[in-house]
Amino acid sequence: MKTTMKMLAAAVSLGVALTAGVAAQTEPAGSLNELLNRVRSDAREASAENAARLREFQQSTNQQQAQLTQARNELAALERQATNLSAEFEANQVRIDELDAELRQRQGAFGELFGAARQAAGEFAAIINQSVISSQFPGRADALETLSNSRTLPTRAELDFIPRRVIEEMIQQQQVVTYNTRVTGIGDGSAVATTRVGPFVAFTNYNNNQRFALWGESENTGAYSLTDLPAQPPANFVGAASTLFNADPGEVVMGVVDPSRGPLLDIYKDVPDLEERIEQGGAVGKVIIGLLAISALFGIFRMVSLLMTQAAVGGQKRKSSGSKGNPLGRVMLAYEAAKDKDVETMELKLDEAILQETPKLEFGLNFLKLAAGIAPLLGLLGTVTGMIKTFTQITLFGTGDPRIMAGGISEALMTTVLGLVAAIPLLFIHSFAQSFARGVQQVLEEQAAGMIARHAEERAQG
Repeated sequence: MKTTMKMLAAAVSLGVALTAGVAAQTEPAGSLNELLNRVRSDAREASAENAARLREFQQSTNQQQAQLTQARNELAALERQATNLSAEFEANQVRIDELDAELRQRQGAFGELFGAARQAAGEFAAIINQSVISSQFPGRADALETLSNSRTLPTRAELDFIPRRVIEEMIQQQQVVTYNTRVTGIGDGSAVATTRVGPFVAFTNYNNNQRFALWGESENTGAYSLTDLPAQPPANFVGAASTLFNADPGEVVMGVVDPSRGPLLDIYKDVPDLEERIEQGGAVGKVIIGLLAISALFGIFRMVSLLMTQAAVGGQKRKSSGSKGNPLGRVMLAYEAAKDKDVETMELKLDEAILQETPKLEFGLNFLKLAAGIAPLLGLLGTVTGMIKTFTQITLFGTGDPRIMAGGISEALMTTVLGLVAAIPLLFIHSFAQSFARGVQQVLEEQAAGMIARHAEERAQG
């Protein structure tokens, strides 16, 4: 019985703990009255807690409803304000249209005249901004731009800017002037001496070097400025600019004029230099250049060697005894070794000695001749491969853009040029080296004939 009562008390106590939300375990009650009192107490606490939560939720709901009502009221007020402003805007627009119509009516013919004046001011302001003369007189188009953007009637002073700027531009176009101004890419940003030839061309004098500059609009800021030309024109152009800069006042000298006012000079940045030209030749062009370098160095070495041999032979001619250090000395040693022989044997011995010297003298000459003949053939090979590339590109992309075919055509032409450039000097080197070798051989043959004649004479007298 006691065990049953304890189990019942534990079950009731666990149910009360779950209902009240209490996680802690309770001790078992000692009697039914104590258990009942505990259940009632827990029930009252849970009821009070639930009532507090319900009041808090109802209070929060009331606050949210009040905020929603306030927001709706504000929205309605803003909508009424927007409606009033829209009506006011429409009324103002109508009034503006009426005033514009009245202004046009009062202006009459003057409105069209001033419209033409504003248009002329805008067009001439663009011309002035694009003129290199503005580098000497910055800001001279500001008044014209203000006049072109004005919506009111211009004054007499503002209208006078148009003919005044036209006359100033005409006067400055006929002058060659040196002045100081900033040039992008030259110096540290300070002004440098700049010479302007009318509106056509301008060049700077920085560290006694003349460099052409272009007047144009900056891609970043949109402002016009002088910029150093990345790729300078040929030396004769720069020399003419230097002559003009150093000329005395009133002196007549040859100068440089770009009638396009910049684009022609700007083309030089796209003109390939020597290194780029060689790159256009491709692999065949590099092979030709390598062949030229090796053959030229070897040819120069052989020419120097033959010149030294020729000098040694010339010195040996003044000596009576032979030497192993030069071809003539070795031929003389062969003569001395065969003095006791007859004339025919002597002649054969000397011919043999000369034949032994001939390969040494002609060493490498055939290689130079072969290189001079191969170079144009390699150029022709590059021409064929370049044309194959060109026709392949035409097949794939058509002939709409000539620049697509430029790579193959450049390779074809440059390899031809490189082949001829390599062959011409190699032919000269081969010709000179061969003439030096033949000169030494001729000396050996002359000296050998003289030795045989003396030997025959000595044998006849003996």
